[in-house]
Amino acid sequence: MKGRIAVVVMALLLVFYLVLVGWRAVLFVQSGDPVGILIGVALIVLPIIGAWALVREILFGLRCERLVTQLDAEGELPVNDLPSRPSGRPYREAADAQFPGYRDAVDAAPEDWRAWFRLGLAYDASGDRRRARGALRTAMSLEKSAH
Repeated sequence: MKGRIAVVVMALLLVFYLVLVGWRAVLFVQSGDPVGILIGVALIVLPIIGAWALVREILFGLRCERLVTQLDAEGELPVNDLPSRPSGRPYREAADAQFPGYRDAVDAAPEDWRAWFRLGLAYDASGDRRRARGALRTAMSLEKSAH
């Protein structure tokens, strides 16, 4: 629940920022000055990109949460028993030691979204966020095509 509140607060702050930047962009465009118009156009484009990124990240989080709930209901969610730092992040060495099992599961069943999702969690525990997100996206697309 704490994570959801943080996401909502950050999203609201970003929306507030985007509205302020958008308003400033309109003022620049209305100035009539060529440089002001260019700045205004740039400031119009940036909030659109920001809003798109915000929506995309929220949807990614919601889809991940849905798959976590489904794996948990099926009893296939991996147990997080890794030793962790005071911050809650697992020690990389411990996460890396468990990683080959998850990678081998994907190699054995490359069309299984559950294996890909667990691999994404393993990547995340090992600190490789880029590959974690890639594996989670693969899991989402496999799960979606299964229906």
